[in-house]
Amino acid sequence: MAELLYFTGTMDCGKSTLALQMDHNHKARGRLGKIFTSNDRAGESTLSSRLGLVAEAIEVRPDFDFWQYVVGELTHGGRIDYVVCDEAQFYQAEQIEQLARLADELQIDVFCFGILTDFRARMFPGSARLVELADRMELLQVEALCWCGERATHNARTIGGEMVTEGEQLVVGDMEKSSTGQSGADLSVPDLSGPGLNGAEIAYEVLCRRHHRRRLTAARARATLSPEVLPFGGAV
Repeated sequence: MAELLYFTGTMDCGKSTLALQMDHNHKARGRLGKIFTSNDRAGESTLSSRLGLVAEAIEVRPDFDFWQYVVGELTHGGRIDYVVCDEAQFYQAEQIEQLARLADELQIDVFCFGILTDFRARMFPGSARLVELADRMELLQVEALCWCGERATHNARTIGGEMVTEGEQLVVGDMEKSSTGQSGADLSVPDLSGPGLNGAEIAYEVLCRRHHRRRLTAARARATLSPEVLPFGGAV
């Protein structure tokens, strides 16, 4: 039986790398599939990994219909054994339901990859629906780390170096320029317009729950804590 699977974790834990590996493994066994993504860091219609791996993909916009697309391909003689769906947190709830229908009615394996929560520690609509519908959810074992050395569980947004917990859910950001030194950008759309931004640098980093609650980013920790407790001080 085909399954709808959701592989999830924080930013910088290797989701896109695993998505590309999954596609490679199935192709190596003679299976034919399609890759989908939304708002990838490398641009439209691209699935990219921070390790430098890149593949062409089909861009999923809010009005994209998975069922209509796949049925159209099959009707015209195409073959689809599986689909790889990266950045699935950005999908609409209705699109997740379409993916579940592909697995149930067309016996197409669906492999989704994404993060659960946004910078406010609230679930994305796409992720919430995947949690509700997926046959199985897998937490990725490559753990991203908070600046303190603990396992990172939350995604944080900073504007001008200060962590924020209000604003649009999707705003372009950059982890490459963040104080953690990590690269890439997971929570992104190509639009920096909006009130309160004023050209300030927007960045993302991953934090443990304790430091996310305290809004204590790596930059703020360096500015306020003694060097002896950084980067792996446990007394904060």
